Amino acid sequence: MAIRRAPRVCGFSNPLRRSPCCGRIVSRYWLHHGYPRARYRRGVRAWIVDRPGPVASGPVRLVERPVPEPGPGELLVRVICCGVCRTDLHLAEGDLAPRAPGITPGHEVVGEVAAAGPGAGRFRPGDRVGAAWLAGTDGTCRYCRRGAENLCPASVYTGWDRHGGYAEYLTVADAFAHPLPDGFSDAELAPLLCAGIIGYRALRRAQVPPGGTLGIWGFGGSAHLAAQIAMGQGADVHVFTRAPAARELALRLGVASAQDSFDPAPVPLDSAIIFAPVGDLVPAALQALDRGGTCAIAGIYLTDIPPLNYDRHLFQERTLCSVTANTRGDAAEFLTLAQRLAIRVTTTAYPFGQAGRALADLAGDRIHGAGVLILDQNGTSG
Repeated sequence: MAIRRAPRVCGFSNPLRRSPCCGRIVSRYWLHHGYPRARYRRGVRAWIVDRPGPVASGPVRLVERPVPEPGPGELLVRVICCGVCRTDLHLAEGDLAPRAPGITPGHEVVGEVAAAGPGAGRFRPGDRVGAAWLAGTDGTCRYCRRGAENLCPASVYTGWDRHGGYAEYLTVADAFAHPLPDGFSDAELAPLLCAGIIGYRALRRAQVPPGGTLGIWGFGGSAHLAAQIAMGQGADVHVFTRAPAARELALRLGVASAQDSFDPAPVPLDSAIIFAPVGDLVPAALQALDRGGTCAIAGIYLTDIPPLNYDRHLFQERTLCSVTANTRGDAAEFLTLAQRLAIRVTTTAYPFGQAGRALADLAGDRIHGAGVLILDQNGTSG
């Protein structure tokens, strides 16, 4: 069955009308169905990428926009918290071009279903759900048919094509919303929805053999989760990062070693994952690989890779591969594993009104674990 492609932007398809109760211009959907919260009368607060550029220039801005409405097959979700991902930083700084003007970032969303559009039957109002990076596919292309929906040419993404979770509310395709496991707080769940899922896919792409050795370059939100999954599956993990606090966190989590980014590996590595968006790390990771080893690059963005030496970096059947988004199957597998292994999620909380500061701290390697924007129980900024 074909999956309806999600709209490129969370639009408001119904004509707008003036509310008889408050005089505010709102969608006629809510005039007909009623406001899910009384405070809808003032609209929804959301951060947008206003002028992409260096984070110090303030590329994101807080605005108020009309209430979103769930279309056919969609859910309206009240945001509880949203993880702060490096992809959001790339979007804000212009490394990734926004696909719509005034797009709202955020794709590690934990929320509560407020309303369901026609045909959305998987969840009910009040259910806790997650929204992740992959927001929609066409469901019919050759990639979708063979189970590689992350490569669908028509795929759309939360916080890039569709308004994301740096907002009080967002709409999510019912088919792409995720049920969430027990055993984690809302803030701990948020980074699982991208950092965790993409780290898990990177781990699969790196083809770590049973009992093998894995090197991880960069140790932020995604890496600290992937390392725990790898160790839970029997791998020895060696971490390479420039941040002393990140090395300390890695050692507390039980990795075999932690050193600076360009230090030599203490042992030959069967596999490597590069989470830091730094092309200069690729030769270092490849050179650390043993014969037949695989290096996976996990980021959506990477600076240029310097020239490689065939003998030092690729010969002896070393493999270099990329990671492109994730499938819903990856998400289901990872969330099950995360619960089973009781992985520890390290977060740094920020009030909703401090999204700019959170992005600046991410750019400056000042976030311990994963950053999370927190909204209070009424959905307002903390």
